[in-house]
Amino acid sequence: MKKRDKESLEEFIKGIPKAELHLHIEGTLEPELMFKIACRNGLDLKYSSVEELRGAYDFNNLQEFLDIYYQGAGVLIKEQDFYDMTWAYLEKAHSQNIIHTEIFFDPQTHTDRGVEFGSVIKGISRALNDARNIFGISSCLIMCILRHLDEDAALKTLNESLEFKHLITAIGLDSAEVGNPPSRFQRVFDKAIQEGFLTVAHAGEEGPSEYVWEALNLLKVSRVDHGNHSLDDDKLVIELASRSIPLTVCPLSNLKLKVVSDMKDHPLKRMIEKGLLVTVNSDDPAYFGGYLNENYLAVAMALDLSKEDIFKLAQNSFISCFAEDNRKREMTEMAAQFYKRFA
Repeated sequence: MKKRDKESLEEFIKGIPKAELHLHIEGTLEPELMFKIACRNGLDLKYSSVEELRGAYDFNNLQEFLDIYYQGAGVLIKEQDFYDMTWAYLEKAHSQNIIHTEIFFDPQTHTDRGVEFGSVIKGISRALNDARNIFGISSCLIMCILRHLDEDAALKTLNESLEFKHLITAIGLDSAEVGNPPSRFQRVFDKAIQEGFLTVAHAGEEGPSEYVWEALNLLKVSRVDHGNHSLDDDKLVIELASRSIPLTVCPLSNLKLKVVSDMKDHPLKRMIEKGLLVTVNSDDPAYFGGYLNENYLAVAMALDLSKEDIFKLAQNSFISCFAEDNRKREMTEMAAQFYKRFA
């Protein structure tokens, strides 16, 4: 691609309204803010500088990433810490023309350290409300269950969340996938559905296509987070396409965690060609080297995506989100108007 064409595509990606549906708020904690919060809370970090910490972001797999991710989250103690982290992401989102975001948070990461559940969700929610009022960014909050912990711990967390039910849209499942199938948490998700929550789950990132089937059939998910290995099973692809189950794909995350060895091998274009409802997201951008626009650009360059493809992915993000129908229509029209002007 010529330099001029790349610049044009980059400007198009920067300008088009879009939604982000797969974003771990703890994964947006940049080293600079991590050090600032640690100092404020009187905590010592394992690393002596921002540069040394960034240098540790060289992961061979999901578990290696999670080990340092949980260390970083350890600086978060007070409601203001969670507010500051969330607000920093929302400022970045606004700069990238993200007009709707659906944020994952991992309460067990914090409550297991003695942090109050209320401190976590109040800080995050206060930032989301401020972003709605100041930037016009609409949002939903998704509480994730850590799958490397047991079912009893998950049920305890779900019960604890009910006090704040009005702030939570959906229940998700994340953390180390291999060896922790969705079926382990069927009872938890049954209860979540009874309580009126929507459900989503990480499946088919490092785990097999069977995990995607379990997420669909046992956890009754509305979306599959990642879903790369869905392509290993033709029947599953047909099932996902026929039911318009969205996949929240995270290109730079997949590259950084070696789910793909080269961005040119990323399955996103094949997913689109097979009729799957695919969205682009940043996952844990502070650790993986890019926020949403950088993910769009990386995959667009590697797979030779057109502006029409980018527009379709942005539209998919609105189709797949949990916003109310009138907000979906509003956002879809905003992207369509942009496309008409600049395509």
